[in-house]
Amino acid sequence: MSIAYIGHSQAKPDEVEGFRKLISSLVMPAVRGSEGCASCQFFQSEDDPTKFVGIEIWASVEAHRAAVRNIPPGTIAEYRTLVAGAPTGGYYRVL
Repeated sequence: MSIAYIGHSQAKPDEVEGFRKLISSLVMPAVRGSEGCASCQFFQSEDDPTKFVGIEIWASVEAHRAAVRNIPPGTIAEYRTLVAGAPTGGYYRVL
């Protein structure tokens, strides 16, 4: 049975474009190339362009947690400079 990870991030108002580029060019390819990833999509809010949601489908929670190692440390450091606060998220069982 698959598991979904739904994550929320908020970019700093002056870093929205940089955040979009980072997610599109580095994060999504690293996640999609990870073992156990069936799908990975990110969405930007129409009401508040600083808000983003990622929906990822995984073979297991463990596969998702292991995938973090595929994201280069420099990318994670850059991510932290672009967001207004810590990301939030959780795991959901696919019905």
